[in-house]
Amino acid sequence: MIESRCGCLCSQCEYRELMNCAGCINFSKPFWGESCPVKSCCEGRKLDNCGLCADFPCELLNQFAYDKEQGDGGKRIETCREWATSRN
Repeated sequence: MIESRCGCLCSQCEYRELMNCAGCINFSKPFWGESCPVKSCCEGRKLDNCGLCADFPCELLNQFAYDKEQGDGGKRIETCREWATSRN
């Protein structure tokens, strides 16, 4: 089941309940700011998640995945890859 555009596993996110976050698939504006560039890009290309993109993994997704403070060491990239593979 796809939980996000970028491969973040919302079901395992510490902010899900704390911020009453429904996940980016279910909201138009994230709790942390005006918009999410990864969500905007993915939805602009009419894709369910980044793993389905011809540019996957792009620099933007890599920046998010490997960010020193908020990144997950690339786990979300692997998740997107799994989602794309399971869809085919």
